[in-house]
Amino acid sequence: MPTALLSVRDKVGLTTFAQALIDRGFTLLASGGTAKALREAGLAVEEVADYTRSPEILGGRVKTLHPAVHGGILSRSSDADAQDLLRIGARQIDLVAVSLYPFIETVRGGAPDAEAIEEIDIGGVALLRAAAKNHARVWVVPEPRWYDAVLAGIDAEDADLRRRLAAEAFAHTARYDMAIANYLSGGDWPAFPMAEAQLAATLRYGENPHQSAALYRDGSAGVAATQPLQGKELSYLNLLDADAAWRLCLDLRSGGACVIKHQTPSGAAEHHTLLDSLRAAVAADDEAAFGGVVALRGRISPEVAEYLVSRFFEVVIAEDVDAGAREILVKKPNLRVLTAPAVPRAGVELRAVGGGFAAQTPDRATPPPNEWKLAAGTAREDLAADLGFAYRVVKHARSNAIVVVRGGVTLGIGAGQVSRVRAARAALEQAGEAARGAVLASDAFFPFGDVVQLAAQAGIAAVVEPGGSLRDEESIDAAKESGLALYFTGIRHFRH
Repeated sequence: MPTALLSVRDKVGLTTFAQALIDRGFTLLASGGTAKALREAGLAVEEVADYTRSPEILGGRVKTLHPAVHGGILSRSSDADAQDLLRIGARQIDLVAVSLYPFIETVRGGAPDAEAIEEIDIGGVALLRAAAKNHARVWVVPEPRWYDAVLAGIDAEDADLRRRLAAEAFAHTARYDMAIANYLSGGDWPAFPMAEAQLAATLRYGENPHQSAALYRDGSAGVAATQPLQGKELSYLNLLDADAAWRLCLDLRSGGACVIKHQTPSGAAEHHTLLDSLRAAVAADDEAAFGGVVALRGRISPEVAEYLVSRFFEVVIAEDVDAGAREILVKKPNLRVLTAPAVPRAGVELRAVGGGFAAQTPDRATPPPNEWKLAAGTAREDLAADLGFAYRVVKHARSNAIVVVRGGVTLGIGAGQVSRVRAARAALEQAGEAARGAVLASDAFFPFGDVVQLAAQAGIAAVVEPGGSLRDEESIDAAKESGLALYFTGIRHFRH
């Protein structure tokens, strides 16, 4: 009779799985806690300590680390291996199901160091690796989510599934070990920043059809973790644009909306209602909004849904969707609709560079207007809301970036330019006459006074920029001459 070794910390689905194994002719062998749970469920099981004739020691730290266990797992179908097992009174083990100690969850919960160390699994990892190495004969089950697939694979004698499970087991233990290494290494930078990333899906293609692409998830909240409510499969570029849109949306107040095109905002707005904000964000650059990605800081109502289906957008991402709105959105079956929690991006941000990765912490430093320095002109309390909004939006536009805002709506966005003057011209030209009385924000300081002069000529009433240039006085003098208010934030927001 085949033998199944069960040693699981996570007991979800355990007894059902074990009974199904018994029904298929398996005898059960289990470690202490697992054996107790199976006996309480009325199932026949042999405890590992009885099988090895070696009791658990060190308070349970050592229980499955024994030649009779690992020999039974690693033995091949050969006379020599059979003789070795016979000599030590062991038998072949044909299936190994393990769920590891919850080290990652324990650390996330802020447990003290001693508790975290105790949750480092040793025997479980060794069992998984041994079974995965011998997957030609042994079924390895690294997580409870595989129970049903394994039972079906046993019935079908699916050798390909055994190999796939072996790969899953090694990936599982690798992530587990990397998480431990990150914890023990300490410091600001993890030893393995992608420790918890798992392959989630292969994509149709990358930026262009001749490039392949895939999606990985790291367990944190964000676009990669969303489940589409409807629509076509997300493409590589859909994901990048949706991520850029949601990052900006998280910097908007409740009821705000933005439209992204090629990872750069084409329009954004903060009005009293989500529908008003959406309409204004689209109208800010109606041409660019066609085929764009919309992000909404709130819940999609039926009224918002009616507007969305009246236009062509590739992706819509929001905090939630009303049941009535979902019935309307299905009128556009190809429209991709995502929901995501309004929580900041966690961890470090990675960018591929030739030969490796570069990492940085997320850009969350956006001081409010009451913390800015008034460098020139008279404080404009009536423009404070627009100035704050403009500075939050420019943070998400590609450098060099300039944003013009009036009445809680972007009028012009100049982004991704090699010259800050060109970025300013693009934003001001797009704003046109509406720039008179508006505000202007820059993601970085002005090296000369030319942008302030352009702003003054266009009728801009107030400008906000980080300051810190050796030539700040030129911008200050230009602001004084034109009578506009100039604010320094002290915080730069380059986005490359």
